[in-house]
Amino acid sequence: MRAHFWIALASFVAWPAHGQTTLSLAGAFAAAWERQPVAQAAGERGRAVEARRRAADALIPDAPTLELGTRSDRFNRDRGAAEYELGLAVPLWLPGERHSSRALAEAEGVALDQRLQLLRLQLAGELRQAWWAWALARNDRALAAERVEAARRLRDDVVRRVAAGDLARADRHQAEGALAAAVAQQAEAEAVLAGARLAVEVLTGPLAAAGDAAETEVAGTDGARHPRLRDAEARGELARRSLELARARSRANPEVTLSTRRERGVAGEALEQTWALGLRLPLSSAPRRDARLAEANADLIEAGLSAERERERVAGEAAAARERWLAARDQSVASDERARLARESRIFFDKSFRLGETDLPTRLRIELEAFEAERQAARARINRAASLSAYRQALGLLPE
Repeated sequence: MRAHFWIALASFVAWPAHGQTTLSLAGAFAAAWERQPVAQAAGERGRAVEARRRAADALIPDAPTLELGTRSDRFNRDRGAAEYELGLAVPLWLPGERHSSRALAEAEGVALDQRLQLLRLQLAGELRQAWWAWALARNDRALAAERVEAARRLRDDVVRRVAAGDLARADRHQAEGALAAAVAQQAEAEAVLAGARLAVEVLTGPLAAAGDAAETEVAGTDGARHPRLRDAEARGELARRSLELARARSRANPEVTLSTRRERGVAGEALEQTWALGLRLPLSSAPRRDARLAEANADLIEAGLSAERERERVAGEAAAARERWLAARDQSVASDERARLARESRIFFDKSFRLGETDLPTRLRIELEAFEAERQAARARINRAASLSAYRQALGLLPE
């Protein structure tokens, strides 16, 4: 069994398909994000936030209202009296409302950006899990194929020696059984690989194979960079700005009205025109204002406490992920050493078997032990890379 099986971690598995491309983990993540509905709608949400910013910068809080009216005695006395009125009502900002609206719009923009970053991190976590399961399946499939080849070579050697009278027919049966077991394991590995590949393609779309999947190691990072924390902080800022706006909106917006009226008393008289300037001041409703303030205060309290709990969870998850990564690294080193010793033992017993100094059961046992050692070493390498990937996920870092 060859010593370089572990290269399956970074090598390709040929799956021919028209129009498919080879992706690394970072490339797969980019492809997966482009397929997300939220990514497709992000541009429109950004335009909505920008529109709210422009609305907050406007001179008036809402569009003016045009008023049209007419009055006549046609349906009662019918003396020709008539009146026509045209007016314009312009809403006004309440004290502090415009500033609070602008601050709220800015907070909404930041909250949208942080929310998208959090969704990207969540997608990265899902993809990383599927990606490393696929890497493990590719490795197992490659090892199973190598085991089949090794079992076939051993079977052919036994067949020749049985024909020469050096080994009994029972030895041939054992060699044939070992080959059949290897073929069965290869078929199982193929099935697992197909399922693991499908799990990745559900996120990324069709792809040909995996390229270099390893992520760079990190010595540490600032916890404040984590998208979950920044999202919680953005929601807290949004709640504070909403509370400020609720305090500023103590009543409905006042309105300045400008109108003109043309009227006559009876038929035949000339129309007389007058102008009017007015101010409409809505009265405050204390219960409704108190309800809005209470809701805004509740959102602010909840956002603040959520940020604190999130900070604690992020720190704990990062520490635990780092310990798992360090443990996986040590396990990988030990597994590599075990595989090296198993390969050397396999060479020794292979020579001994060819010289007739070792029986076939012992030779098969050594072959199986070497295969398992290679398998465990390769899985330990993938587990080490996957643990590093999980550590980066816990730190809030996207695939690079």
